[in-house]
Amino acid sequence: MNDFIAARSQMALSLGFHIIFSCIGMVMPFFMAVAHYYYLKTGQTVYKNVTQAWSKGVAIFFATGAVSGTVLSFELGLLWPEFMKHAGPIFGMPFSLEGTAFFIEAIALGFFLYGWDRFNPWFHWFTGVVVGVSGLASGILVVAANAWMNSPAGFEYINGQYVNIDPIAAMFNEAWFSQALHMTIAAFAATGFAVAGVHALMILRGSNVAFHTKSFTIAAVFGCVAALVQPLSGDISAKDVAIRQPAKLAAMEAHFHTEKSASLIVGGIPNVKEKKVDFALKLPGFLSFLAHGDFKSEVTGLDRIPEENHPPVAITHYAFQIMVGMGMAMMAVSVLYFAALWKKRKWLQEPWLLKIFALATPLGFIAVEAGWTVTEVGRQPWIIYGVMRTADAVTPMPGIAYSFYLFTAIYASLAAFVAFMLYRQIKMVGKLYDVQSFNH
Repeated sequence: MNDFIAARSQMALSLGFHIIFSCIGMVMPFFMAVAHYYYLKTGQTVYKNVTQAWSKGVAIFFATGAVSGTVLSFELGLLWPEFMKHAGPIFGMPFSLEGTAFFIEAIALGFFLYGWDRFNPWFHWFTGVVVGVSGLASGILVVAANAWMNSPAGFEYINGQYVNIDPIAAMFNEAWFSQALHMTIAAFAATGFAVAGVHALMILRGSNVAFHTKSFTIAAVFGCVAALVQPLSGDISAKDVAIRQPAKLAAMEAHFHTEKSASLIVGGIPNVKEKKVDFALKLPGFLSFLAHGDFKSEVTGLDRIPEENHPPVAITHYAFQIMVGMGMAMMAVSVLYFAALWKKRKWLQEPWLLKIFALATPLGFIAVEAGWTVTEVGRQPWIIYGVMRTADAVTPMPGIAYSFYLFTAIYASLAAFVAFMLYRQIKMVGKLYDVQSFNH
């Protein structure tokens, strides 16, 4: 493993872990706030129990998200010094604002965790809402910084110098809205399905059924609504990428030849040498419609892009197919769930529906990981699209492979710790959070 691959692998590993922690940290407070609202409105103790159980989960993910996020910020300087030297002054604003949002989230979470029976009940509920809003703002600001890498703005590049810097224009670049929207909805879908799946499994086991049923319903509604609206944000993202990053769209679809009425490819194995896709299902005209809203418009292929600027086609294509496949599966489950809610109430008591949700637990996070793979790998070979190559930004320091092995061990330990803590939380529901049901 050379130092360049090691640096990229370390960054990918760090992002891959952090995105799971941050998604749950962004979204779970909203679930918690809904449960808390129902408790304040109905006075049912089960909702208070759900709120308190979830708040401990939020605390666990906040702590691990803070650790993994801090490591990421150090890695930017350690692994990509040339990138930070030039990019830091331009896109530093969203990072500094993200720090502010993080501090507000930390203070509000402290208020919420220790505010039971100490604050006015509705003020206490409001502190929980602040945790969610500031966490969401924090995520959107980080995505804005990443969007800048895909759509550089807010500066002029003259004679190798970055001049006339405008941090506001850099933050609100052309890609920030589509990326932030897509990521936010993805976080709600992934977290909703993961949380609903865990509670569905506990209901199937007959453990604290009232507690887990209330929890399941809140999480499932959030996750299913997000899964059903996600294709709208995906459409916005696809049209944006088609205009700004034609190479990325071409790699996503393994679209080798520029053509009108371009076919949308489902599945298939890209053959880069022969510039074709084997074993694919082709939908004529649908790629043109996806990219430009017109079945006959021309879609740029990889043949129009210099070969040294081609992204890795196979990885980008497979990741895109996985993301879409997981999204479609979640939509199918969502349609089934809302059909049960509106027309077939007896389905809600059926074990088969709960088993489907239990099996769907990881789908959202698989889609999130695949989506970020498309975003990052599809931008290559650029770290700042069209301005700076990734290879030119990497540190000259030797021995990065050892750093990669060390960080892999750290993240594996962190993952094991989080898994143990969550397992313990779930196992202790009857003793800690659902005492009334337990005694009954």
